[in-house]
Formats: sequence, structure tokens, C-alpha cells
Amino acid sequence: MYREMSEFVDVAGESRVEGMSMESVQNLPICEYHHSKMKNSISCPICLEVLIEYYTMEGTILRRVIPSDNSCLFNAVGYVMDHDKHKAAELRQVIAATVASDPTRYCEAFLGKPNEEYCAWILDSEKWGGAIELSILSEYYEREIAAYDIQTKRCDLYGQEKKYSERVLLIYDGLHYDALVMSPSEGAPEEFDQTIFSVNRDRTIGPIEGQALHFVEEQQRKRRFTDTANFTLRCGVCQIGVIGQTEAVEHAKATGHVNFQEYR
Repeated sequence: MYREMSEFVDVAGESRVEGMSMESVQNLPICEYHHSKMKNSISCPICLEVLIEYYTMEGTILRRVIPSDNSCLFNAVGYVMDHDKHKAAELRQVIAATVASDPTRYCEAFLGKPNEEYCAWILDSEKWGGAIELSILSEYYEREIAAYDIQTKRCDLYGQEKKYSERVLLIYDGLHYDALVMSPSEGAPEEFDQTIFSVNRDRTIGPIEGQALHFVEEQQRKRRFTDTANFTLRCGVCQIGVIGQTEAVEHAKATGHVNFQEYR
């Protein structure tokens, strides 16, 4: 169930069996179990019960925190797609190249700024990503990206019209993106995180979808979000206080100051 199984089982010379159906598992032949502390492999029959438990074990939905460095969206996507929290620069390049390659599709009306200007803008590590970038990255990875908004409990699903066979999960608190993962337990190492989920014929990801929504509801109940319409900010440059995102944007446009801190 959890990301890589090839560390434990090498099936008929295949390096990975991630994502196999239980029907496929039942038809697996002899395997080799590679013990990390032994030089020689030990051949043994596959224990079906162990594999079934491996693929169906209960876990818990966790929020894996991504650093707040203005690139949280990109690094959150990097983590759920590639188990890498340091993909921002690479993914910004991917987005810029994608947009530049199709100026008709990615026109000023779509981007909110001219194509060339947008490409330079998104490469700036200080600029935040949003819906446009998530839609491009969904297409790049050929996976759905489900972004859960804590305040509204809304789930925006990117790439659903493509009918991709896999989905990853993000969570958004109004200002920041983190990764949603399935882990064996709250204290389990990140290496055991499952971040990619198979999409069923009904276009859901099964019970995990309900667990994710329940987790988001709990986060909302605990008010783990920022109300961007009413939060209070202080400009880190001139120390002027503003209320809500609208006033912050107006102040930034008027002064060029973009460093704000929330206070209560």
C-alpha cells in the first residue's frame, strides 16, 4: 500500500508492483525476499495473506507540512508526486515552458497577464501558485490533483476531465499548501507515506476520499485556516496594519511592499 514495495519483494524480475490489483496479486509466482542485512536473497513462496494485509492495512490521513517559502504549492506537489519537498524551481520551469509553448491556449485572458510576462513572473521564487499552476501540473504528471480548502471544505479537482487513473491530495489553509498523505500511523516516518491513490470506475478513490474529507472537517473545526477576507496583517516594511487580502493587495500595489505578517 505504501509507496515502494520493491525494497521488500522482487516479483518475477519486476522492480515494482505498486498499484497492482488484488486479482494480480493472487496470480503472482515465486518471489525473492531481500533482507537488508543479508547478502544473499532467500527464495520463498509469496504469502498471500501478508500481501493482502500490505495492500489493505488501515492507516491514517496526515498533513505533511511543507516549508512556508512562497513555493509551498510547488513543493507540496513535488512531495505527493515524487516524494520530494524541493521541486519548486524545477516545477516553475515546467510551468513556464508549458505556457510559453502554447500562447494561444495560455493567452492574456486566461493568465491575467501577457504570456511572456507570466512566464517571467512564475519563475520568480517569491510568487505564489494557484489554480492555473495546479491545472498545468496535473496535466504534466497525468494525475488528478485534489486540493481541499479547509475553511470552506471545498475540494477543487484538477484534471478530472482527463479521466486520469491516479490522484494526489493537497490541503490549503487560505495562504499555504501542505500535502495530504496516508500513513500507517501518526508517528510513522515519511518514507511510509502513500501519496498516490488509484481512481476507481466511479471516479472516487474509495474510503480514502471520505477519510480525507473527515480530516479536512476536523481541521476546520480546529480553525486551522486563515480567513483571508478578515484576517489582520501588518506590513513588514512600514508596519501599517491592514485587514483582509483586499487591503493587503491594495497596499502592495500602492507601495510595492509585499512582506506581511499576520497578527491577532
